[in-house]
Amino acid sequence: MPPLSEREADVLLRKATEAPYTGRYLDNHAAGTYICRQCGMPLYHSEDKFESGCGWPSFDDAVPGAVRRVPDADGRRVEILCAYCGGHLGHVFEGEGFTAKDTRHCVNSLSMSFVPAGGEEEKAAFARAKEAAACSGTAVVAGGCFWGVEDAFRKLPGVCDAVSGYTGGHAPEPSYEEVSRGGTGHAEAVRVRFDPSKVSYEQILRRFFEIHDPTQLNRQGPDVGEQYRSAVFYLDEEQKAVAEKLMARLRELGYKVVTQLCPAGAFYEAEAYHQRFAERTGRGACHLPVPRFERRADGSPAE
Repeated sequence: MPPLSEREADVLLRKATEAPYTGRYLDNHAAGTYICRQCGMPLYHSEDKFESGCGWPSFDDAVPGAVRRVPDADGRRVEILCAYCGGHLGHVFEGEGFTAKDTRHCVNSLSMSFVPAGGEEEKAAFARAKEAAACSGTAVVAGGCFWGVEDAFRKLPGVCDAVSGYTGGHAPEPSYEEVSRGGTGHAEAVRVRFDPSKVSYEQILRRFFEIHDPTQLNRQGPDVGEQYRSAVFYLDEEQKAVAEKLMARLRELGYKVVTQLCPAGAFYEAEAYHQRFAERTGRGACHLPVPRFERRADGSPAE
């Protein structure tokens, strides 16, 4: 997708709301599909759009699995996000009686693009969704410079994609320079999407503990600082249990693991020049696997 405009970024990334009756899709009645402006995934079919009089495009249903509901920060409403990239779409309301489905997705036009029915753009959007459905697993980890971690995961069979970014901090939308200076609390991290039919979350984490040193506190080799800490950001209790099991096993083998275990929060993709850095430049491919689960910390074979 093309880069977001400033207004689109305000809505998708910073949860702003466009003024009512100003959106370009409010009165659009063409047949087709509304896709996420940020990632291009299909969100809504045109046949589910209806006139609600609220001032924003309204839909009484979404493409299955395309929209995620979360409590709004105001404590009253339900926010809706693109399930693929987390971009802010708007809010969902129920019990208003507008249609038989009794649901209204109130969506900002700036959060969407429209592709005509039967066109190549629509076909491409649903092809992306089909691929994403297979790659339904997500892992978020931090293990030093994200260039090498990303590169190592890209080479693991069953991994669909790996993206460098920042997470675990308190400042919104941090830049590389801000994270590098310290003070934002973020770690250089990698978000891994994988196909659970080909590789499990446990296998993903085993590789994670093999491609970095989980005994180094706030550093990896020559890279020193909180942003280079070792951390697993779990998405649910099942992922947390897997991480705890593997960390306990490493400690049984004599490794003094200092890896942080934290619930996943906002993940901010790093600047474009960081993505696939090792692949593009030949630099940063330094996270070579060490079989830690096969030998003890003193070098003797694991029992």
